[in-house]
Amino acid sequence: MTNTYTRGLHEIAAGIWAWLLPDGGWGMSNAGLVQGEGQSFLVDTLFDLPLTTEMLDAMADLTASTPIQGVLNTHANSDHCFGNQLLDDTVTVYATSETDHEIQHGTTPERLHMLATSDFGPVLSPFLRSCFGAFDFTGITLRNADTVFDDSLTVTVGGRDVELLRLGPAHTVGDAIAHVPDAGVIFAGDLLFIGGTPIMWAGSLTNWLRACDRMTALDPTVVVPGHGPLTDVDGIAKMRGYLAHVKDRIADGVEAGRPWRETADRMDLDRYASWPQAERIVVTTYQAYRQAVVDTPQEDGIDLFGEMAAWQQRHVRKR
Repeated sequence: MTNTYTRGLHEIAAGIWAWLLPDGGWGMSNAGLVQGEGQSFLVDTLFDLPLTTEMLDAMADLTASTPIQGVLNTHANSDHCFGNQLLDDTVTVYATSETDHEIQHGTTPERLHMLATSDFGPVLSPFLRSCFGAFDFTGITLRNADTVFDDSLTVTVGGRDVELLRLGPAHTVGDAIAHVPDAGVIFAGDLLFIGGTPIMWAGSLTNWLRACDRMTALDPTVVVPGHGPLTDVDGIAKMRGYLAHVKDRIADGVEAGRPWRETADRMDLDRYASWPQAERIVVTTYQAYRQAVVDTPQEDGIDLFGEMAAWQQRHVRKR
């Protein structure tokens, strides 16, 4: 296994490759390739067509003799599925039922282009451009799943088993991982962020902690996170520590009767305060409140980005 965190392909086990995109921030996601006898299996595509083309071109020498026969979209966030259209029509796209529904009915390329280019004022506009301005959302046609699963599905790739396991809702409603048991490798999708702060868009902190425990129980040697450098069970443990910490602090806010914005603003992130994208605690707190406090009003996505931008200005830039 290589510990180098550089852009491109890294062989992490025999016939298993990780595609890494530093610095792992907004939209800079990882993917992977599993080779079997005469076939390959892809884990995730990328945020736009140029990024996905770069990855597929880099894999071309490998896939010339082992063509891609399937791909797992680990979840429906655009940086893990917007490149699906570049795969051959013969490639089977796999996803959980919830992920497939969200790909069809969730964020569109047009909306992301609008967020990156419209004027939302002096605080939100620079924040949105920092998240999405580096990407090209033109020419994207959404391609959803051909095969969906609700719990688990084993795909045999040239004699090699790849276990697709639904562990959400956590980061999103439909999170799944790809486990290659013969090599001890997990592709974790955004159930795992390394060197950055996780964000809960539609899940459950309790279930996310359970997902961390399930990944740890698989005893992987190498874990490819959705964002950030390669890791192992220690990386899972570190992120689990963050999730447990914020879960407890959010519970304190709920018990004290504080509104969700106040709880997020007063959040003591302790040793996790220096993690990049710390402002994501805003969305995680809001989603946790939606589950715990029944009268928490629904917020528009743009408003949540505005809250993150404002939180960043109040907290991150003062450090």
